[in-house]
Amino acid sequence: MRPAPREQVDAIIRAALLEDAPWGDLTSEVLVPDAAWATAELRARVPGTASGIAVALRVFELVDAGIAGEQLVADGARFETGAVLARVEGPARAVLRAERVALNLAQRMSGVATLTARYVAAVEGTGARIVDTRKTTPGLRVLERQAVRDGGGGNHRATLSDAVMAKDNHLAVLEAAGVAVGDAIRAARAAIGHTTHLEVEVDRLEQIEPVVAAGVDSIMLDNLAPDALREGVRLVAGRALVEASGGVSLDTVAEIAATGVDVISVGALTHSAPALDLGLDIRVA
Repeated sequence: MRPAPREQVDAIIRAALLEDAPWGDLTSEVLVPDAAWATAELRARVPGTASGIAVALRVFELVDAGIAGEQLVADGARFETGAVLARVEGPARAVLRAERVALNLAQRMSGVATLTARYVAAVEGTGARIVDTRKTTPGLRVLERQAVRDGGGGNHRATLSDAVMAKDNHLAVLEAAGVAVGDAIRAARAAIGHTTHLEVEVDRLEQIEPVVAAGVDSIMLDNLAPDALREGVRLVAGRALVEASGGVSLDTVAEIAATGVDVISVGALTHSAPALDLGLDIRVA
């Protein structure tokens, strides 16, 4: 699984450190001796799937290059309560300054990975792939998308620049302008490169044929009941990838996967994942 690009990760970390300690860590600077040395362990308080452990270690490295870090559990691996995920050692002031930012990022990413892993497990054996959406925390998308991958899921388009994806609001604008959706899709196909993916969202079965006939790569069936999804898969008949979206939860995802769809997009992976409970146990010498 490819990690998030280092340049983007570093930019996120630096912004978080500036937010957390704009003029330094006042408490540590006035209370902790300059020569004090600390060893800290990133420990799991609940079971889960690891993500952001390497990112957390990078936080310590950017605060002070003199901090030595060791990752003990790989991103993407399962762990149990009490597992030590990473260990750092270095100047106590620097360790304390980095602590909260490192924890926040590791907890957030491990929470996303853990929830994603539950969805992936729920559809195992069906052939359906769990993917994320653009419903991410502003500024953290690259990390949250990595966390989805660490949890065994896949990524949808990352940005509006990545693919043509006509959703309900786009279709409403076309309808108001008197433009047939099939004509619009063919014009879009002619305007984009041959490697650019084209997807259209529909919410009624009668919309499927004109959309697929116009030459889409994927069709998103939005907020359709399982029986309608099954019929939609039959109507598409392999001419495009079929994505199910809307109304997806851990209680419904297995039934949705059983309809034969290729992809299930789940906004909850990133917009509703709780942070995983991790702690940093510090010993100071």
